[in-house]
Amino acid sequence: MSDCLFCKIIAGEIPAEKLYEDDHVLAFKDISPQAPHHFIVIPKKHIVAPSTLEESDDALIGKLFRAGSQVAADLGIDGQFRIVINNGKKAGQVVFHMHLHFLGGRKMGWPPG
Repeated sequence: MSDCLFCKIIAGEIPAEKLYEDDHVLAFKDISPQAPHHFIVIPKKHIVAPSTLEESDDALIGKLFRAGSQVAADLGIDGQFRIVINNGKKAGQVVFHMHLHFLGGRKMGWPPG
């Protein structure tokens, strides 16, 4: 998608501090961190939101979680992080390319948001 911020990051048109990359997934630091460790994990395939997932995306979604968990381990926050996925504008989704926020390095409150 030519106007998608995350697609532009994937294409290298916009810089990002990459933490992990393979053929299907990219993880990078959030530019507005909400915790000492805050990074985003995205599929390289443009998927608008979780509500638009198809059955053929099942394996890709597993890769997102595994990649994020590996980055968390690399950062020393394995087993101590929160994952946030927003679906739609009213839920706080700002970039309409599915993404997972991984947050860690501090105590999280409840309820969130």
